[in-house]
Formats: sequence, C-alpha cells, structure tokens
Amino acid sequence: MSEKPWDGRFAERTDTSVEAFTSSIQIDKRLYPYDIEGSVAHCRMLAKVGVITEDESAALVEGLWRIQRELDQGHFQFDDSLEDIHMHIEARLLQEVGKVARKLHTARSRNDQVALDTRMFLRDATGRIIEGLRALRGVLVALADRHLDVILPGYTHLQRAQPVLLAHHWMAYYEMFTRDAERFGDSLKRTNVMPLGAAALAGTTYPIDRHYTAELLHFPAVAANSMDAVADRDFILEFLAAASICMVHFSRLSEELVIWSSSEFRFIELADAFSTGSSIMPQKKNPDIPELIRGKTGRVFGDLMALLTLMKSLPLAYNRDMQEDKPPLFDAVDTLQGCLDITIKMLPTIKVKPDVMRQSASVGFLNATDLADYLVGRGVPFRNAHSIAGRCVAHALAQGKELHHLTLQELQNFSKVIEADLFDHLTLEHMINRRQSYGGTATENVRAAIAAAGKRLAEEKVAA
Repeated sequence: MSEKPWDGRFAERTDTSVEAFTSSIQIDKRLYPYDIEGSVAHCRMLAKVGVITEDESAALVEGLWRIQRELDQGHFQFDDSLEDIHMHIEARLLQEVGKVARKLHTARSRNDQVALDTRMFLRDATGRIIEGLRALRGVLVALADRHLDVILPGYTHLQRAQPVLLAHHWMAYYEMFTRDAERFGDSLKRTNVMPLGAAALAGTTYPIDRHYTAELLHFPAVAANSMDAVADRDFILEFLAAASICMVHFSRLSEELVIWSSSEFRFIELADAFSTGSSIMPQKKNPDIPELIRGKTGRVFGDLMALLTLMKSLPLAYNRDMQEDKPPLFDAVDTLQGCLDITIKMLPTIKVKPDVMRQSASVGFLNATDLADYLVGRGVPFRNAHSIAGRCVAHALAQGKELHHLTLQELQNFSKVIEADLFDHLTLEHMINRRQSYGGTATENVRAAIAAAGKRLAEEKVAA
C-alpha cells in the first residue's frame, strides 16, 4: 500500500514516474518557514477550540520547531515520493512525535495550506521589495542633490529637445519608483488575507476559530468565501503586474545608462567594478549590468503572462494546474530583488561628465522654444511666434550657426520686437530657471522636490 495521505482510496502504489512528474518539492521547499509557522498557529487554534488537547498541541509545536531547525541547518532529506513541502513536514513530524502527528491536518487541506504559505511568502517578499525601493529612491534623491547644477539636453523622440537639470532627470525616476512602491503597498492589502480554514473548498465541520489563527499569523483580514480562498491567485497576478511595471522602469533607466555611457554620448562613465570587458577586443568596457537588467525585464513579463495563461480557464475551486503558480512567482521575486540590489550599488559609483552634458545642451537649437516664448512675451501670438522661431532656425542652419550666435540684426530681420535682451533669454541657466511651473526643471522647483522627497522617505522609514 502507498504511504500517501490518500492511501485509503487506492489499491496500487503511485508509479515512480508519476511521483517525479507531480513532485514540486524542488520548487516549494523554500516555503518551509511559512508552512511550519502556519502549522504552529493551526495547532494552537485547534487546542484553543478543543479539537486537540493542549498537550497534543505542545508536542506538535515542539516537533515542528525541531523540523524547522533541521531545515534551517540543511540536514533535511527530501524525497520526490512525498511531492511537496507540506507532506515532507508532516511525514517527518510523524517520525519526530509519533501518532499525534496524524492530528495536525485536522480541519485543513493542502489547498488552503498552500494558499496560506504562498500569501505569507509573498507578504514578506513584497515588504522587502518596498524596503528596497525606498533605498533606491534614496539613492536617486542623493544623486539629484549632488547634480543640482548639472545641465544636459532633455530628449523627445531621442532628439535633443530642451535643456533640463540632471537632478530633474534623476527625480523623474524617483517618481516612477515611488509609484511602484505604492503599487506594491496596495497589492499587499489583498495579499494579506488569511485563507486557512477554507479546507479543500467548502470549509470544515470542526468548530475552528479562523480569526484567532489570523491573529496569530498577523493577518488583518480573513478570506470570506471558502471556494475563493483556495482558488484565488489574483494576489500573485497583482504582484506580478506591479513587478512588470517596476521592471519597465528599471529597463528605461538601464537603457539610458547604456546610451549615456556610449562613445557617442559620453555623458557618464560606469565604474570598472560594474562593467565587463570583451574576450577579443581589449579596448572594450561594456555596460553589462544595465544590459542584463534590461534583458531580465522580459523574464518578469513572461512570469506574468505564464500565470495569466494558467489561471484564465480554471473552474472553481482548486486545480492541480495551480501548482505551477510558484515558479513564475519565485522567479519574479528573485529577479526583481536582484535588479534592485545591484542598481542600488551601481548608481552611486557612476561618474557624471558635466562638461560633455552641457556642451550637448548648448547645440542643436534647444533654445528655439525660448525664442518663441520671448516673442509671446512681447505680444506675438504663439503660433506666429513658433513660425518666426522656425524661420530663424532655418536661417541659422544655413549659416552653420546656433540661434544665440546670430547677430541682433539677423534676428530682427524676422521680427522687429526682438531686442538685445533676447540673448539673456537664450542662455542655458535662464532657460532652466524660467521653467517655474509646478513640476518644471527650474532649480528652485527641483530643490524643493528633493527636499520633499527626503522628508517623505524619512517619514516612510519611521512608519516602517
């Protein structure tokens, strides 16, 4: 006879090929701390409501903690025939404490058990990612503060558009990663719901106290529908969606670091410690870290698509397909955490080249809009001013000059309202500091944004 927990129904042993195919232990063994913590809380609840005795609960809890130490120390033996971490721990508990171990599974199923373990795992992982995002946002604020006087060209369509402060650019990524942290924080509300006690799908006949279990496990809410409790993987999908958006931001930042460090741009230089060389070209210094982050973005997108595809046609309630939810979840958590950690280390080591950035912002007619704005300030309708500025650019192109290199007489040929004070309006500093609309790149705006971000990060740290 099989030693499986369902052996009463079956007359034949499970084929070893089936055991190997259905085993998830190499994936879900990382859930063991949560499985044990959940089992301990379950035991204490069962004792509280009188389903088992206090002595039985104490024996089970002591045995579970011994198994945890064994797992922590790497001495635990795994076996495909036991399928998953739940069965491994239960089988080992039988060896540790004897027949009382057979009472551990009273009033629960592996369906609600794995839902609990996964939620507890993701709750912790989400908390670590939020912490990592706060650290990353702090790095970006520090970079912005350091580069408050550095000017570079801002781009649209990857064409030079208008000058901006490098600090403003860094703070744009601060805003992106702040939204990511908020998304993860919001998803945490729906992850932090306790499913245990739903049993297989219909609840249980035992007089359990699910709210007491939730209290022991620090869940603020209890799943309200037993079928939904075991069938729900929305919380994973929501995490993966937030992780995918976050990886978009990592990828965009990485793309800029790759471009900026190229010989064509030369805006920055990546530290040797975060670069690699070529096996054939001795002169190469490659931005492999940003490139790998950019590449790993596709993995996280794939994790989201895998789980969406998995869940899209499953009838209620639990189906074995859902065993496949953990590979994409674990991969996304590990990938995102790795990108967070390496970026936090890499960004402060970047060497910025202010002179190169400034030179790039000084050519390419980035002050054409400011010429139009100058004309508007002297009563010219904007569309007319836009046309005049465009004709000035065409003339400057023909002369091989920038707008601010044209003479006053040349400029007045296009509009008589232009006076000598125009040239002050066309300097980089003037262009930067005139953009005082809320959220604009004016130095005082950016300084205020940095201060507000620093205050918010400090408050978040205290709240955490």
